[in-house]
Amino acid sequence: MILLVNGPNLNLLGEREPEVYGATTLADVERMVREACAPAGVEVKAFQSNHEGALIDFLHEHRKIAKGLVLNPGAFTHTSYALHDALRALAFPKVEVHISNVHAREAWRRESVLAPAMDGQIVGLGVQGYLLAARWLLGRIAGA
Repeated sequence: MILLVNGPNLNLLGEREPEVYGATTLADVERMVREACAPAGVEVKAFQSNHEGALIDFLHEHRKIAKGLVLNPGAFTHTSYALHDALRALAFPKVEVHISNVHAREAWRRESVLAPAMDGQIVGLGVQGYLLAARWLLGRIAGA
């Protein structure tokens, strides 16, 4: 199972700042990732919350059964040491995804306190970043 986890405000994909995040909805993203993983027989469990603790609880709950994580932590990227610590406790590969190029935006968006707990980052490739992350995880799972 791959976890597809989205943080604050990502429930508004498709309507919030479409000039930055595009017109694709979170439901569309979840469907895309599920369809990409289905041929490999890998289940995708999607979760979104605007609450830091709920994200951490979800990761804790699935830490022993998941095989990988695609995470768009939203603004928690820059502030959540608690989420960082929860990610460090996960023994499977993890990819941080950002739809926009955070390095070309406001200065405060350029630092991820989560990056040291992740295997990699994909930024600025729109929602295709989710698919690239899922494909990378599928390769890791198949090679395990």
